[in-house]
Amino acid sequence: MATEKTLDVTALGELLVDFTPSGDSPQGNPLFEANPGGAPCNVLSMLSRLGHKVSFVGKVGEDMFGRMLRDRAAEQGIDMSGLQMDKEIHTTLAFVQKLANGDRDFSFYRKPGADVCLTKDEVDADRHLIEGARIFHFGTLSMTDEKVAEATKEALKIAKKAGDLITFDPNYREPLWDSVDAAKKAIAFGMANCDVMKISDNEIELMTGTSDIEKGVKQLVDTYRIPLVFATLGKDGAMAFHRDKGLVVKRAGFLNEKTIETTGAGDTFCACALHFVLTYGIDGLGEKELYELLTFANAAASLITTRKGALAVMPTKEEVEAFLQERA
Repeated sequence: MATEKTLDVTALGELLVDFTPSGDSPQGNPLFEANPGGAPCNVLSMLSRLGHKVSFVGKVGEDMFGRMLRDRAAEQGIDMSGLQMDKEIHTTLAFVQKLANGDRDFSFYRKPGADVCLTKDEVDADRHLIEGARIFHFGTLSMTDEKVAEATKEALKIAKKAGDLITFDPNYREPLWDSVDAAKKAIAFGMANCDVMKISDNEIELMTGTSDIEKGVKQLVDTYRIPLVFATLGKDGAMAFHRDKGLVVKRAGFLNEKTIETTGAGDTFCACALHFVLTYGIDGLGEKELYELLTFANAAASLITTRKGALAVMPTKEEVEAFLQERA
């Protein structure tokens, strides 16, 4: 008997606080703003803005930050009934520093953090959220530690049995891995088990050894037989690769003079891509639809760069459309 799909997307992974620079105090000390974050919930927040029913499975600490994250995520329309609260391990924190070249440097407080303490049994207790979703979405940060890796694999097993579409974002963060090889192994696992992948240009180079994005993605598609891949190229935009139709579509990005930071841009793009997948299905995405997808996703990603944080400040569909009209 087929599982009834009452949710559009369920995501599993990290939910944490992104401390982003907010100027200096009168004494000259750096100030940081505590923004709710974590790639999976950022994706869910944008999907909720686009009218989708979404839920989250993960763990935070039973502390002031964990309660803030739970409440702020719920305010975005995310079903947080699958969130566990750890009474012993604190919520993971990340401090973000903007570098001179526009990139970001992360300092994580996560040895351990509550998100890596999610267990296989806890996932099983919330299996209805995974079984009832059209899409199950995950990344590699829920595979950095043995316990949460087991939980992730259990969730994936449940999702596949329930007939969910599997979507994956590597979201590589080097400081969180014991070694580059361990990270590459986890990314390869995700690639081998997904139907749709969003991957950044630096992750493509990490996995293939080439900076030629089209060549690198085609190598990954051939190796892992991924039906649909989206490659984000920073300020240069994004590309879409549809395996069965042999399509490669590219769209330039939208440079924004109001950009203050890039936190959440990839997550915003990913959510918009999944919105189109939910709307058309993989088979229904032709060249025209993929170009429209890339245009909309690039615009939304450009908008989020003008705001501090991501999860609680995602743009609405109307804001994205207005931005596109201005740029037309």
